[in-house]
Amino acid sequence: MSSHTTTNNTLSLSTFACAWCGLTVSAYAADGAPRNHCPSCLHSRHVLDHVVDGPSDCEGRMSPIAIAVLRTGDWMVIHRCVCCDELTSNPVCADDNQLILMRMAVRPLAQPPFPLEAFGTL
Repeated sequence: MSSHTTTNNTLSLSTFACAWCGLTVSAYAADGAPRNHCPSCLHSRHVLDHVVDGPSDCEGRMSPIAIAVLRTGDWMVIHRCVCCDELTSNPVCADDNQLILMRMAVRPLAQPPFPLEAFGTL
């Protein structure tokens, strides 16, 4: 096996195509942390079954739906599978699209499940 073939195999193992926008994404963020979602659109692929802690046969697209903040202050992207509805959480990477992250973080304030006019009577 030539070193060129090995380099190509290594490249294919350390990148993936985004399930939503098609961007070729490194499996590692700029800081070396493992990445499983697209830094541009934050979509992912359903490859792990978090219920049984193993591989998933679903392969559905995971849509980013919310942000969760841990006690440590670390942000997590919450994904929902468009095929089976499983929810997962994944750490935000330093080079993730900040506009999309902020849009998801403020969505509950911008679109509350009750009329904002109710605050006028308090």
